[in-house]
Order: sequence, then structure tokens, then C-alpha cells
Amino acid sequence: MKNSYKILAINPGSTSTKIAIYENENLVFKETISHSNSDLEKFDKISDQFEYRKKIILDTVKEQKFNLSELNAVVGRGGNMKPVEGGTYKVNEEMVGDLTVGVMGQHASNLGGIIAEAIAKDLGLSAYVVDPVVVDEFEDYARISGIPEIKRKSKDHPLNQKAVARIAASELGGVYSDYNFVVAHMGGGISIGIHKKGRIIDVNNCLDGEGTFSPERSGSLPVGSLVEMCFSGKYTMHEIKKKITGKGGLVAYLGTNDAREVKKKISEGDEYAKLIYETMAYQISKDIGAAATVLKGKVENIVLTGGLAYDEDLVQWIKERVEFIAPVKVYPGENEMYAMVQGVIRILNGEEKLKVYI
Repeated sequence: MKNSYKILAINPGSTSTKIAIYENENLVFKETISHSNSDLEKFDKISDQFEYRKKIILDTVKEQKFNLSELNAVVGRGGNMKPVEGGTYKVNEEMVGDLTVGVMGQHASNLGGIIAEAIAKDLGLSAYVVDPVVVDEFEDYARISGIPEIKRKSKDHPLNQKAVARIAASELGGVYSDYNFVVAHMGGGISIGIHKKGRIIDVNNCLDGEGTFSPERSGSLPVGSLVEMCFSGKYTMHEIKKKITGKGGLVAYLGTNDAREVKKKISEGDEYAKLIYETMAYQISKDIGAAATVLKGKVENIVLTGGLAYDEDLVQWIKERVEFIAPVKVYPGENEMYAMVQGVIRILNGEEKLKVYI
């Protein structure tokens, strides 16, 4: 008989905290808790939000009249700890320390493991993180940038990328480690991951704006022009970084990061909006083609995922350019909560080995 597990998943974002409880693959309930600027601005550091967010999570679960004693585990979004290979990790003291100080950067996702551990500890349970944002499975080629002082970094969307790759593998009749995939996660940032037999061996660092431009990130830029802009005296370093991540891409060209608004402009005859939006599809396609060369053309599927994968026009523009490489599978949306829970279930069922964070 199949074991039954109830798991609480916690995914803190910059302005919200998503929580969900699953019983195996079945969603018991989910909630997105919004946080206003006035709520958060009183905290100097991300880690200072711990008690505030933990209380809201527990209050929300209580409102749903769910008994926490029924839980078997708690899982949090994996944040900016030290780079690790993909997999499921038990939260330990070392991880909590690194997430608290943000050894790879400050982001709300750092709170995922910290809050999960605190709630789990009170219940006598274990807490986990699954495929955190700092998953690093690069081959040596992928780390070399062209300047010895600068190494390429793996910072992208490994949780959702690996989740949809596992689905694609299952549909092919095998497991993730059997196949090669190129996975394009298309959201506020766009990452193109090269998946070789269960490992992401190369990907653009979309968190810092590398790769194709996206709804709010600039993508890789002409280096000479960027250097001139940096030293023009017109911008501070903070302003340049915002142009790259936050105010780049569609926001910079069209004043919005909402693809629905862009589509509305196009439907009203805005040719410039159409050019910019189609260029984003062009750049995504170009990066997918480059990714296929790393795998020497041996690609089982090209996988499109993320919120933008709901847009049939964007998907079709990409398909027209890349279907000659491999069949394209489309899994719209971000399945992060489900992916976290499934990672824990694989551990509890003994299907996968638990990783140790050191």
C-alpha cells in the first residue's frame, strides 16, 4: 500500500509568502499571503522578517482549521546558501546560518528553510529544501567567462526546471537521468537550462540579468556599450544594476513587465510592441539553439515552462525556430510548491538519497 504523507510547503517571495499543504499529490489547501511595503519596510534585513512571516503562516494554517500534528514534514524554498548539486536536503544548523547571513545574496527565499526548520522543530519533524536557487552542476567549460577574474555562476530556476524535466522524462517512459533536455523557464526572468542525464550542466545566470532579455531583465548586453554607460557619470552602480535586473527588458522598452498588457498593445496595432515581444521570442530561440550544441544535438525534448508559456503566440514563435532540433513540450506555469513536496516524498519513500549540506 502506498504511504500517505502530509507536507507543508513554504515559499517566501519579495512581497508575498505562498504556503500549501499537500497529501501526497493532492492539494489540501494553498494560500498566497501578500505583504505591503509598510509591513516590510520596518525590517532592516531579510532575516529580521522571520518572526513576522512565521506568525502569519501559522495563523493562516490555523484559519484553515488544519491540525499541524497531522504533518509528516515541512519543506521550504531553498535560498542563497552555498552552491550545491540538485536534490533534497535536510535543513541543518549550517544551512540556517548560511541562509541567515545570505552567503550568496539576500533574498526572501532565504527565509524558506529557516521558517520550515523552526516550524518542523516545534512539531518534532524534519525540514527540507529541494533544488535551491543556487544548484550548481556545471561542467568546467560552463564556468569560464573570458576574463580569469570573472567566473560564470549558476543562478536560475532549478526547482521548476527539474520538475518539468522529470515530467517530460516520465512521459517518454523513463526517468530524468535517462535523457537530455533543453528547458526554458520563462517568467520575470528567463533561464535556458541544459539538462544532461539528470544534471543542469550549463544555464544563463538570469538572476543577474544574463541571457535573453525578459519582462524585467536586460539579458546579456553589448559589453563595450555597457562599460561606457557605467563610466559615463550619469548613473550610480545601483541605477545600472536596476537597469539590468528590475527595469530592463520589456519594462525598459514598453513600460510594463506584464505580457498581457504587451499583447493588448499589439492587438491595438502597436508595431513597436510587436517587434520587441517577438524579439524576446527570437532571443529565447537563439539561446535554445546554442544550448543544443552543448549536447551535440542529442536532445530528446525542448521544454517550455513558466508563466509566459501560457501565451500561445509566444510559444508558437519559439516552436517555429527550434522544432527542427527536437520535439517541444509545453508545461505552463510554475510548479514550485508541488515540486518541493514531491522532492520530500521521494526521500520519505526511499526513491532518492537525502543530500547533506556541509
